[in-house]
Amino acid sequence: MWTPLLLICAAAFAVEIPFFFFGTPSGHDVEFHLYSWLDVLAQWKHGIIYPRWAAQAHFGFGEPRFVFYPPASWILGGLLTALVPWRVASAVYVWIALVASGVSMFMLARKWLDRRDTIFAAVFYAVNPYHLVIVYWRSAFAELLASCLLPLLVLAILKVVNDDDGDGWRRVVPLSFVLAAAWLTNAPAAVMIHYSAALLLLFFAWQRRSLRVLLKGAAALALGVCLAAFYLLPAIYEQKWVNISEAVSAGSRPQDNFLFMRTTDAAHDAFNGIITWVAALEIVGTLAAAWAARSWRKEKRALWEALLVWALACSVLMFPATAILWKFLPKLAFMQFPWRWLLCLSMIFSILLAAGVRRWWTRTAVCLVAILVIVGAWHRIQSPWWDDSGALREMRDNMIDGIGYAGTDEYTPAGIDASGIDQAGADAADNGTDDAIHAGAKQKAPRKVSAYGSAQADIRVDRWDAESKMVTVQTSSPDQVALRLFPYPAWRVEVNGRVVQTATAGETSEMLVPVEAGLSRVQVTFIRTWDREAGGWISAVTVFLLSLAMLVPRAREAHSKMNSR
Repeated sequence: MWTPLLLICAAAFAVEIPFFFFGTPSGHDVEFHLYSWLDVLAQWKHGIIYPRWAAQAHFGFGEPRFVFYPPASWILGGLLTALVPWRVASAVYVWIALVASGVSMFMLARKWLDRRDTIFAAVFYAVNPYHLVIVYWRSAFAELLASCLLPLLVLAILKVVNDDDGDGWRRVVPLSFVLAAAWLTNAPAAVMIHYSAALLLLFFAWQRRSLRVLLKGAAALALGVCLAAFYLLPAIYEQKWVNISEAVSAGSRPQDNFLFMRTTDAAHDAFNGIITWVAALEIVGTLAAAWAARSWRKEKRALWEALLVWALACSVLMFPATAILWKFLPKLAFMQFPWRWLLCLSMIFSILLAAGVRRWWTRTAVCLVAILVIVGAWHRIQSPWWDDSGALREMRDNMIDGIGYAGTDEYTPAGIDASGIDQAGADAADNGTDDAIHAGAKQKAPRKVSAYGSAQADIRVDRWDAESKMVTVQTSSPDQVALRLFPYPAWRVEVNGRVVQTATAGETSEMLVPVEAGLSRVQVTFIRTWDREAGGWISAVTVFLLSLAMLVPRAREAHSKMNSR
């Protein structure tokens, strides 16, 4: 195993050689992920193990980003941010994700290929053209991490289908873990993985004329949902509390991102040109590899046919002719980009290429063509963007100094217009005066505020953590205090121990807290809503029951063996 692992590690490292000359790739999603990692690490330092509220988003007004974005990538990113120098954290993350994808492909391919072909499939999958696009142009770290789940999905499905020892219901468990892991890694990838699982299970059920395959698949789906319920239930229930429809706004809709599509955005179209060339390479390469692997079909006919059907489905869904499906199939539109199906197609391409193309000069030619497509796109269509050490240091300093970072439209609380926020304001201010005190590392210029009252006020910020804020206010008459915080139903606001209803400032969308004359202690807490409680209990109970279901039969088997001696 050491030789394949070393080769996969070396290939993943080779992908990052340009980093030494240009810096860190600054793809479409890089700031979203890197700022999330820094925010998570800051909250861990305050004892918040599982963050829900991104405190520094929208320049300190916050957003419930971690309720909706799956935790696997930001937990790994937060750990790396704590363990390695900040300037190399993203590079280490990318290397880990590529190595993980190669190892999972090795686990799959060794079931049918010899050692040399298995190693080729693993290495090629780790550094396939779509992965290079993610690394250099997209920085979609969660999607890149999810690529390691696809070979495991095939393995788990084949375990369910090939129930030769009558132990099929216990074989459902690995598939349920893969499906749960998909939800906890990347939501668009989870949609792809679930549709792919449904297609493969339907194919094998039809091929074997077995309804039992579908029943076991449905059981795995239900178990996977229950295992991931601590994330899924809040993410589903609380969508009505944010502007989630912004995730599929203009430019991020499926109809804007089919292959060969053109829009009025030149940068968008340039990237779409890159992804179109990569998709064309992988579609043609997959079909050619499938044809070359037709002799493999005699030995592994079911697998060959399943991979071919899956590849055709992935390919067709990237073209505008399937727009009707993207509109009506459940949650498919929230994948946003049809070319994301390249994540699945790359896995199929890798294994069919290893199975069908046995001559090393031909494999070398395919690899060279793939490299030429990436290099040609780099120089002729759109160059990647890069962050040097200064840019990365600025991100970290923005967090340390309390400046924060830009938020995301789809995770902004419902009814909030984030365009009017004051990026350099203080954490709390009296709306009757311009007095303000910042509860952070640096004093900032006070924010100009509207005069909701004329009371004289003395404000002191006692605590300003991500999920708990305390402000002491001394006023001469009833007034309102404007907090540098977006309202959200999970915030419980108490004044002198009594829960109060808040309002929202018109222009800035700040939270307005009513206070009486005299001394008031304002306590704001991000509470555990019922959906978070229920989701946590569902996941915990499911893990407990699955543990019993797996351990009890093994204990009985061990006991019976001891008695038989």
